[in-house]
Amino acid sequence: MATPKTVAFHTLGCKLNYSETSSIRRRFEDYGFGIINWSESSDIYVLNTCSVTEFADRKCRAEVRKVLRQNPTAKVVVIGCYAQLKPQEIAEIPGVDLVLGAAEKFNVLNYVDNLSKATDKGFVSVGHINEVNSFDEAFSFGDRTRTFLKVQDGCDYKCTFCTIPQARGRSRSASIAQVTENAMKIAARGAKEIVLTGVNIGDFGIDKNGQRINSFLDLIRSLDLIKGIERIRISSIEPNLCNNDIIEFVANSKTFVPHFHMPLQSGSDRILSLMRRRYKKSVFTDRIAKIKEEMPHCCIGVDVIVGFPGETEEDFLETYNYLKDLDISYLHVFTYSERANTIAATLGHSVPMQVRKERNKKLRILSDKKRLQFYQDHQDQIRNVLFEEGKSSNFMEGFTDNYIKIRAPYVDHKINTIQKIRIGQIQNDGKCLAQIIEQALG
Repeated sequence: MATPKTVAFHTLGCKLNYSETSSIRRRFEDYGFGIINWSESSDIYVLNTCSVTEFADRKCRAEVRKVLRQNPTAKVVVIGCYAQLKPQEIAEIPGVDLVLGAAEKFNVLNYVDNLSKATDKGFVSVGHINEVNSFDEAFSFGDRTRTFLKVQDGCDYKCTFCTIPQARGRSRSASIAQVTENAMKIAARGAKEIVLTGVNIGDFGIDKNGQRINSFLDLIRSLDLIKGIERIRISSIEPNLCNNDIIEFVANSKTFVPHFHMPLQSGSDRILSLMRRRYKKSVFTDRIAKIKEEMPHCCIGVDVIVGFPGETEEDFLETYNYLKDLDISYLHVFTYSERANTIAATLGHSVPMQVRKERNKKLRILSDKKRLQFYQDHQDQIRNVLFEEGKSSNFMEGFTDNYIKIRAPYVDHKINTIQKIRIGQIQNDGKCLAQIIEQALG
């Protein structure tokens, strides 16, 4: 019997990318490939790329160089958002053999058997993004107690800084039946938590023909009925789509956890207008107030971009002071980077990079303070934690339902179980020690 070919995978970017890589990996497994670690010598390497920052090219090249040092004759395949946006550029990276765009990445097995080592530049199969209208199901599974379940793809919004519509196409979704079927598969595999992911999941409900057939609220109502999943978490939702019905449903659900993550991007209405965001700051304020009214213990994360073209010191201070006074738990801070073929790149009034970095640092410090305060507010409280393997063999780690990082002494049979704990002292690395006070729930 011939030794099976080996393949290794690596993901750059978001939870959606991670879910897609995991599903593609399972297809290779079903086809008979041996799956090995990215850091080992493999016959084929598949790199799933991201395009959110200006570092996409640098990261891609570095990973290609790394794997070719491990096996100079290996076939290197690059897929994902960066592959859709810059296919010819990637094909010219020394060592890249195949570049697949948004419509072809899930068909990678159709290419690899006959793939030859490129002597000049890699083979490219990337169509126009407007032709992409299929929805490819995906969910992650393997080394985590939580699973990322893809429910939506693409985006119809036209934010001036964003390349995702160019990389993933228009908004489209799985059917509710498809999502619930995958959720039941995940439950059968023993996962305790599902994280719903997509590009713009609040826009869920548009089919491949562009017709709206249901809503995100319809979806979460259906998922709440599934047996075997202890927790469902919403990865991120636009503030204009996070309506009162959704917030009230989560507040009263036994499965959906009290954790929201919403992109603000700027606390200046002037900058929000330049970004072509679909709300003003007052809408965001109302969403936060409604969440806290329904769930005072809810964790709320916020995305914010610093250094957008034309952002003055006054604009930044307006954002900083707004966030400082807002009842939120942490920030994800992004430094604006110019992206080709976006309106923002043509606006002029560029903010010096050093200023962008200084603003980023100030908001990251604010985020640390917000998170510390949120943790301190919950000390001595009793909450449920889903435990998983920790970085140290002496400890296991996990998150409470409202997303507080927890550490406890390692107990093997408590891994991938939900435990009731009392939140203890905050450690230097930002995790809280915990005392387990009950046996596993569920």
